[in-house]
Amino acid sequence: MNKELLYCIPAGQYGKEGVLSLLAQHPEIRFVSLVGIDLAGNDTDEKIPIEIFMKDYEDFFAGKAVQTDGSSVVFMNIATLNDARVDMVADSTVNWYVDYNDDNVMEENGRPVGTLRIPCFLIHNGKFIDSRSILKNSCEYVARELKKMLLGATVKGMENFPFSEIQDIVFTTGTELEFWVKTPSEKETVQHLSISQRLQEQYWQRMRGNVRTAMEQTIEELDARGLHVEMGHKEVGGIKSKIDDDGHIFDVCEQLELDWLFSTNPLQAADNELEARIVVREVFRRNGLDVSFKAKPIIGVAGSGEHTHVGIAALLKNGKTINLLAPEDMSSDFLSTIGYGFIMGILHNYEATNPFVSSTTDAFNRLKPGFEAPVCIVTSLGHTPEVPSRNRSILMGLIRDIGNPKATRFELRAPNPFTNTYLCVSCLYLTALDGIEYALKSGKSAADLLAELSKKPGEEADYLEKDRAYRCEENVFEDFTDEERDAAFGKPPATVWENVKTMKANPDKVAVLTRGGTLSEKIVDSFLASIVYRWKNELIDRIIPGVEAAVRGYKKLDNDDKIDERRWKSIKAKRVELAKDLDDEKCICTRLKEALEKDDYDTASDLQLEMMKKAQALEKEYRVYALNILD
Repeated sequence: MNKELLYCIPAGQYGKEGVLSLLAQHPEIRFVSLVGIDLAGNDTDEKIPIEIFMKDYEDFFAGKAVQTDGSSVVFMNIATLNDARVDMVADSTVNWYVDYNDDNVMEENGRPVGTLRIPCFLIHNGKFIDSRSILKNSCEYVARELKKMLLGATVKGMENFPFSEIQDIVFTTGTELEFWVKTPSEKETVQHLSISQRLQEQYWQRMRGNVRTAMEQTIEELDARGLHVEMGHKEVGGIKSKIDDDGHIFDVCEQLELDWLFSTNPLQAADNELEARIVVREVFRRNGLDVSFKAKPIIGVAGSGEHTHVGIAALLKNGKTINLLAPEDMSSDFLSTIGYGFIMGILHNYEATNPFVSSTTDAFNRLKPGFEAPVCIVTSLGHTPEVPSRNRSILMGLIRDIGNPKATRFELRAPNPFTNTYLCVSCLYLTALDGIEYALKSGKSAADLLAELSKKPGEEADYLEKDRAYRCEENVFEDFTDEERDAAFGKPPATVWENVKTMKANPDKVAVLTRGGTLSEKIVDSFLASIVYRWKNELIDRIIPGVEAAVRGYKKLDNDDKIDERRWKSIKAKRVELAKDLDDEKCICTRLKEALEKDDYDTASDLQLEMMKKAQALEKEYRVYALNILD
């Protein structure tokens, strides 16, 4: 980190003249980029000379300075080829960050050339369509509706709360970021990585060499941008790196995590996460390390999550902030009446939220039982209010500190680093509002709501569904068989198409998202069309060819042993079943491609699961076969 450089222009700290004066003091900032976020979570990046920005400053905030081609990013069925113009409107309510190019250094002062990244909103035909505006408008809608509900309200268990003194609603939001780093040429086996994980050799171990240097530099750069990193540490995945005769580290393959302070502005929280990913990539690249934010970069080894924390508080007219989720007596109750409504709304409507959280095949590769990635719509509160629990097998857990009520919040464990945080958080607060409305209108006490949340499958409930359980303090993976788990919590979707299909089968829950018009039906339809399009084409162009290439790589080895011959015969049959057409029967890969091309997505989804299951089984079988041949 270079202390002479400007890394952040904090929101509200400078007016127009102050910003222009500050930029004039930093001639190394040569470009401006307006950062809009499409529905897939991709950020725009363009290089506008700083002189144009300084000259036409007002136009950047009026949407007159910059346009983009909306048909080239993810706004399917909205910004089309014949109607593609999207106007970009700079946002002055959040921090602006500076991105430096260390490979492009100015001769006159030796400083790297910088680009001022200004978050923006995107307008198409007079309507905001981008992920940032959806989050902003959703939170404004929730705040407005919640204040109406609470004005003059009498809430059981919250009789002493000064609802009439509420000035505003505060949304406490934050994310954690997990990722894998490796040297570009490193090709460690899944077997070695899996063994290391089972032996718990990596979690919170000491970082060494260029990994340690990159992590320390990343923390310094994020702190310079105001993110205030709380911790950077090793995660469960990885193996110990090696050292050559000159003391240089090579064959790096490790999983890491970064955590930073939450924000009371959800837009800022999501922007911070985007900035963190950019900084991580660049800093680790400078240190010779490749970064992967994929949910499951290595099948069979721990995937990377992006646990998302959400909470809600009331800002009073006297300036005091009170957590709306926390009960009056933290040692006697888990949550307030509003807190129970908050989690019940999220769980009850999660089928509508799920596609926004898990929208890719990679996301579902991570959501498998046994890897601490949740597959069931269920929460954990703790065994008793006095003893908080961290049940890591559930979808959304209560985080609480008896000595600090302001810390009460919920952690959604399903997101991954490529989840669109803007849309995910929008859905969480919109569905939470639905549950809060039920809790308030029902007139139930916190104890009544706890009883409903803790119901067994088959027990009647006024809001939650009869046939399912929504709270579990046991290990959802180890203490239930697959059949018991599905019976208790519902069978979870296993592919993108199953996720979309489940959402469409619950129009009443989708209506909860669209009720305020901030996440419109048109946006929902566009998002669903885009993730189905990606699912289909990723299967055709990447996943199926990858399986076919792997199958072709399983060659017969020289041997004269009967057991080896028998094993090869079994492998050969499985290779044909997966990837070779016969006169009277087509292989799984061919049938899957044909189903996708016909838009027969029900069949394609089933064949995808069959293909992946048999491909993984074949890989394991071939490994056993190859290891038994000694020549």
